[in-house]
Amino acid sequence: MNDKSPAATEIALQRLVMVYIVTGLLFLLLPGTFLGVWNLISISGRHSLAGLSPSWLQAHGHAQIFGWIGTFIIGIGYYSLSKMGRVMPFTASRGWASWALWACGVTLRWVANVSEWNWRLLLPASAALQLMGFLIFFATVSRHRSSPASAPPTGIETWMKLVMASTAAFLLALLMNQAVSISVAITGMHPEIPHWLDQRYLFLAAWGFPVLAVWGFNARWLPVFLGLRKPLGGGLMAALAACGCGVGVALLGQFRLATALLLPGCILASIALRVFEPPQKPAKTRGVSPSFPYFVRGAYAWLLVAAALGVYAANSDANGGIWGASRHALTVGFLATMVFAIGQRVLPAFCGMRLLFNKELMFASLAVLNLGCLLRVASEIPAYEFNVRAAWTILPVSAMTELTGVTLFAVNLTITLVLPPPTPAVLTQLG
Repeated sequence: MNDKSPAATEIALQRLVMVYIVTGLLFLLLPGTFLGVWNLISISGRHSLAGLSPSWLQAHGHAQIFGWIGTFIIGIGYYSLSKMGRVMPFTASRGWASWALWACGVTLRWVANVSEWNWRLLLPASAALQLMGFLIFFATVSRHRSSPASAPPTGIETWMKLVMASTAAFLLALLMNQAVSISVAITGMHPEIPHWLDQRYLFLAAWGFPVLAVWGFNARWLPVFLGLRKPLGGGLMAALAACGCGVGVALLGQFRLATALLLPGCILASIALRVFEPPQKPAKTRGVSPSFPYFVRGAYAWLLVAAALGVYAANSDANGGIWGASRHALTVGFLATMVFAIGQRVLPAFCGMRLLFNKELMFASLAVLNLGCLLRVASEIPAYEFNVRAAWTILPVSAMTELTGVTLFAVNLTITLVLPPPTPAVLTQLG
């Protein structure tokens, strides 16, 4: 068989996306969730953020946003856009180059923040490696065509506009990361971003590319998976405008205006995607937990909670508790729940039409994750802002609960990828 045949290219893309998934899971478990648990236990023991290195907190956040969510987005992007467009023979080779640069960059960032070993060199080097890895991805998917070259040009679908905006925000976040890393390496005493700048950067990193990417892929997949009606394109464009303006003014330090724009943007997106409307057709739950549509809707409830808490934080936060609760509702309640729900639905199919190992594990991972997020968001504000002793004791419990949910998710996906794919006869019976 010719190495450039469609079958060989498909196998190469499946191997590529599997490596991205495994890499993302490693970043999720180790420098992401485990370091976050360690940080939260330390904070709870002191009943204060004082004494905990900000560079450790930033290492955790970077591993969560870029380490696993960013890795998943790039891997899925290579696979899905290559499948929808004209598959290019060099897509897989570029994907491997992106993976090597990206994984090394994220790892070096974690090492620099946690160990502070040669951090003045490692910090900007890690940012440069991530940027180069992403630029290879950006150059590859920019050549994507959703129709043959001979076909007449068609309008860009709404979901693709959201994904394109997400990609632009992703690039902007990495460019800002590079500039900030160089500045900190030259002027800083430790590998940590100053608080005033970190606040601005977090809006771009959290509300920019991850949220827009989820909205875009939800517009593409939710009508199929949840049986919803077609999304409202105008509403999604209005949500994109509100979110973009909110992130833009946040970069200027106008947090009250930013959160006042993000909240209606999230409401508009929820309405436009019709996630809270009755489904038009039964959800496609064969092979996965039948509860997954409820968790998808629950993720959007968390998104609204995160946006509302953001408004509250911009007006009333004194010790970081309200901001922390808002970001946790966004990153764990919305983003992680969405990845756990939709990811366990689509990722096995991307990796050779595999079937999810265990539906009960899928439900358990989602249920435990959401329980931990609820405990964290409910206790963080009274603990940080009002020093309520009972709330401080709940925080480490929430961290261990979330770690359990993350571990169940990683175990389920890992076993799914290790086991051989089913035979065509089994797939026919299930389909």
